[in-house]
Amino acid sequence: MRQRRLMNQINVVPYIDVMLVLLVIFMVTAPMIQHGTIEVPSASAGTPPPQAEALVIEVAADGKLGLRASSSGTSRALRNDQLQPALLEALEKNPEQAFLVAAHSTLDYQKVIDVLEVARGAGVRKISLITQSSTPRQ
Repeated sequence: MRQRRLMNQINVVPYIDVMLVLLVIFMVTAPMIQHGTIEVPSASAGTPPPQAEALVIEVAADGKLGLRASSSGTSRALRNDQLQPALLEALEKNPEQAFLVAAHSTLDYQKVIDVLEVARGAGVRKISLITQSSTPRQ
């Protein structure tokens, strides 16, 4: 009698077939799963609290600083050492005061970072940069 040789390999083809069938099942059923909706409670639309007007910190091309209210056209000129006391004064009046930084486009970026650092040192929490859209509005 001829002795049978032991097989030392695993036939993985049936396992691959099973995995492909499972993959097809998941691909077909995944889009059919409906997501639940959450109904959030509603509140009365009352009047929102009045928001303070943002103050604009202007940084000119030559590095000179100015401070103005966002709606007014006049700017108060500041020296570099006057910026932090001016910000502290505005924050004393309103701790939630928002600030905008309007820097000239040719200005060295480090000067903008310096202004942001002074504002952070003064305790400003709400500050943004003003940008212009590159596409003209119609």
